[in-house]
Amino acid sequence: MTLLNTFLLLAVALATPGLINRIRARLAGRRGIRFMQHLYDLRLHLRKGAVYSSTTTALFRTAPSVYLGAAIVAALTIPVGDLRPLLAFEGDLVCMAYTLALGRFALILAAMDTGSAFEGMGASREALYGALVEPALMLAGGTLALLTGGTSFARIFDPAVMPGAQFVIVLLLTAYVLVKIVFTESGRVPVDDPRTHLELTMIHEVMCLDYCGVDLAMIKMAGWLKTALFSLLAADTLAAAFCLRWWIAAPLALLLTGVSVGVVESTQARNKLVRNTTFILTVAALAALAFFTAYLLQLNIGLA
Repeated sequence: MTLLNTFLLLAVALATPGLINRIRARLAGRRGIRFMQHLYDLRLHLRKGAVYSSTTTALFRTAPSVYLGAAIVAALTIPVGDLRPLLAFEGDLVCMAYTLALGRFALILAAMDTGSAFEGMGASREALYGALVEPALMLAGGTLALLTGGTSFARIFDPAVMPGAQFVIVLLLTAYVLVKIVFTESGRVPVDDPRTHLELTMIHEVMCLDYCGVDLAMIKMAGWLKTALFSLLAADTLAAAFCLRWWIAAPLALLLTGVSVGVVESTQARNKLVRNTTFILTVAALAALAFFTAYLLQLNIGLA
C-alpha cells in the first residue's frame, strides 16, 4: 500500500500540469498543446548541460538539488486517502512545512548569489510571500491535528480517528484554505503568472532565469511535487468530511488543482503586487477562523 501511495503521488504530480494546460486551452477556444508536453520539455532539459555564470558560487549549483530533495522528502510524508505514506512519524506535519521552507531558502540564496537585481527582487518577494503563507499552512495543519489528536499525517488521515459530522464545515474550510495555498506555493494566478517573463508579472520564475538544463529540470520537478503535495492535502481534507478513500482522494486532487487553477488563469488577471499580501493574509485569517471554530466545537462537545 505504501508503494501505491507513492505511485499515486507521482501520478498526480505529473498529470496536474497537463490538466491545467488542457483546461486553459479549452476555455480559451484553442486546441492547445499535448497533455504530456511538459514531460517532453523535461526530457529536453535533462539532455542539456548546465551553464554557470562566473559570478556564481557553489551555492548556486547546489540549490536545485536541495530544492528538489526537500520537495521529495516533504511529499513522501503525504498520504493519499487512507493509504500510508512512505515516511510517517510523530511531528511529520511540522517537518513537512519546514522541509519545504529549507528548499525555498536554498533557492532564494541562489537567486541572490547571481548578483542580479532582477533575481534579487524575485527572491525578496518569495521570502515575503513564504513568510506570509506559513501561518496559514501551520494553522491548517494545527486544525487537522486538533480534530484528530495527532501530529502525523498518517494518523490525521486515518479513517479510524476521523472527526464526526459536526466538524464537516471545519474540514471544508480547511480544504479551501489549502487550495488557496496551492496558488501561492505554486506561483499561479492571481498571485503570480508563470507564463510571462516581465519584471512586474512574475515572482517565482524570476529566481530561475539563470538556470538551464538539468538544474532547470530539477526545479520544475520540485514545483510539480509541491503542487501535488498541497493538492493531496486539500483532497484528503475534503474527502475526510465524506469518504476518505484513496480512489476518491487521487482524482479529487486533480480536480481541485487542475480545474481550479485552469479556470482561474482563464478568467482572472494577476493581482497587483500590493494586493498579493492582502490575498495571502486573507487566507491566513480563514485558517485562523477554521482553527478557532474547531477549538470551540471541541469545547462544546466536551461540556456535553
